[in-house]
Amino acid sequence: MFGKILVANRGEIACRVIRTARRLGVRTVAVYSDADRHARHVAMADEAVHIGPAPARESYLVAEKLIEAARTTGAEAIHPGYGFLSENAAFAEACAAAGIVFIGPPPAAIRAMGSKSEAKKLMEAARVPLVPGYHGDDQSPALLAREAERIGYPVLIKASAGGGGKGMRVVETPAKFAESLAGAQREAKAAFADDHVLVEKYLTRPRHIEVQVFADTHGTCLYLFERDCSIQRRHQKVIEEAPAPGMTAERRKAMGEAAVSAARAIGYVGAGTVEFIADPSGAFYFMEMNTRLQVEHPVTEMITGQDLVEWQLRVAAGERMPLTQEELAIKGHAFEVRLYAEDPSRNFLPSVGRLVHLALPRDRLHVRVDTGVRSGDSVTPYYDPMIAKIIVHDQDRAAALRRLRQALRETEVVGVRTNTALLARIAEHPAFAAGEVDTGFIERHRAEVIPRAEAADERALALATLARLLEWRQEAQARAAQSPDPASPWHRVDGWRLNGAGHDDIRWKSGEREVIVTARYQPADALDTDTVDCRLELDGTQMDASAVREGTDGSFRATLGTTVMLARVIASTASDGGRDYVVFAGGAPGGQTLRLVDQRDVSAAEAAGVHGGGLTAPMPGKIIDVKVRDGETVSRGQPVIVLEAMKMEHTLLAPADGTVKKTLYAAGDQVPEGADLVEFEPAEA
Repeated sequence: MFGKILVANRGEIACRVIRTARRLGVRTVAVYSDADRHARHVAMADEAVHIGPAPARESYLVAEKLIEAARTTGAEAIHPGYGFLSENAAFAEACAAAGIVFIGPPPAAIRAMGSKSEAKKLMEAARVPLVPGYHGDDQSPALLAREAERIGYPVLIKASAGGGGKGMRVVETPAKFAESLAGAQREAKAAFADDHVLVEKYLTRPRHIEVQVFADTHGTCLYLFERDCSIQRRHQKVIEEAPAPGMTAERRKAMGEAAVSAARAIGYVGAGTVEFIADPSGAFYFMEMNTRLQVEHPVTEMITGQDLVEWQLRVAAGERMPLTQEELAIKGHAFEVRLYAEDPSRNFLPSVGRLVHLALPRDRLHVRVDTGVRSGDSVTPYYDPMIAKIIVHDQDRAAALRRLRQALRETEVVGVRTNTALLARIAEHPAFAAGEVDTGFIERHRAEVIPRAEAADERALALATLARLLEWRQEAQARAAQSPDPASPWHRVDGWRLNGAGHDDIRWKSGEREVIVTARYQPADALDTDTVDCRLELDGTQMDASAVREGTDGSFRATLGTTVMLARVIASTASDGGRDYVVFAGGAPGGQTLRLVDQRDVSAAEAAGVHGGGLTAPMPGKIIDVKVRDGETVSRGQPVIVLEAMKMEHTLLAPADGTVKKTLYAAGDQVPEGADLVEFEPAEA
């Protein structure tokens, strides 16, 4: 076994590798960019080396910096994690040339599967079933369009050199082929420095099932069963489970043996994943092989009881695999959900910002959380916006699904938008509970699973008001302590009046709705900074309410009428400077957000109802394409700007019918979040 390894990655996978290495008595070296100087993986490692600026192309993707870091710290091996250089044959060769072990497959195996087109040819020779398609070298648009016609629409355009949904487009009709091809090639070029694509038949209602394979240097190659990764958005996985629902023993064996054949065909060593697409009839076809550990590997670990990172380290050190195929068995069922900083209601647009509050399910016998961030860390535009992976396991699928639902109710994030509510709605959906999954699940059930902007309910308004009253009392105590006369009655915040009952009005905004909540204080209210006792009036109703602070994390025990509950309300400053209060209570996944309306801080334009016309950048990024000209008339929903951010393209659409007055940026320009991109004049009603 190695004495010291360097982890050439970041985030949750870096933390995962460091944790396993520590258990094995192996010392670790972390690497970090400017953006990750205070990251969790840096704090966990025995040593850490700075490798450059925040953009990955200037830090995590620079092989020379990684090898130099390993050399100067005395690391014997490099674990690449997943993403970045994990599937880069040149990096694996450079490691070998430097006398450093690359914890992954041989360079030849990476190259064999690095090109999807070449991989298809190899799999065809190995008699692994393939989806009908074109995998040739001629990349002329005219030929690709003819091949699409031959295959028959709908077709899938897919980047040959990469994965993760980047450089991928589903094309329904010939009229959309040219534009989709150009977009896929641009995205592939940006993500993988290679715009080569292949075209395949797009199966309707397919399932994405992948098989975990593992091989050592002693000739043993086996499979650790399958994972169903069909729940996807934008061709990227969101929920994975193992084993696949409805899988028969015969089909599992056939897919496992096909995966092993694929691995043996390229002389594979280490952890890898062979991905198949399956149709409702039970037929399955090879899609690609990922020559690395996958993000979703924890579900395989949960049902087999094995640590795949430990297997990687042992195999890379020349050891034999610890088990044989016959000794492997499936125990129970596992789910993994990917908690992303993104807004599902805005086509899954990534969200950046500081994690003001992060509370994840506690690690227990049935629940595991893999994350690379903590409260106070930031989600930046430089890397993937995944916050954490939440993994659950139990004796069968139904029991595991109950665990998943509860884990999502315990998940709290404030500071960025997340997909928590989406994940919870999928987990609660009857079709998902029945195992009726395929890659079109989210789009088909969009109305039921994509969260809609809804006004906060009465309970959330009451709890936010109690939180604000507690906050006021603490603020008043702090002011009093700093004043010359701490006992002065002017420091009181109980709404005291000389000739009337004390009360305060607190104004909230939820969506387009504004509500005033009146708090009338009870005579016995003792003005304790950790308690409040009042009667609340909202929407014509009244209720007795009280709150007792439970800690410093925004939690308090609330009584609303006859109901007693534990709640947590987190206040944070939004990107526009407003004050938001996020209410977590009663197990509503994602919480409910209310905006505190301060009538002393309303801009003249907002007060007059004036809003400028145009498009602004929803996040920092690079302008890839400007699809309109100054003076051009456009229709609502028409593509205007293509913005690249977090390695994905985002098409910004015209907000209404109107005229483009002026475009403010050109293709290639970098833009900050909130930048005005286009001046737009709406058409007269």
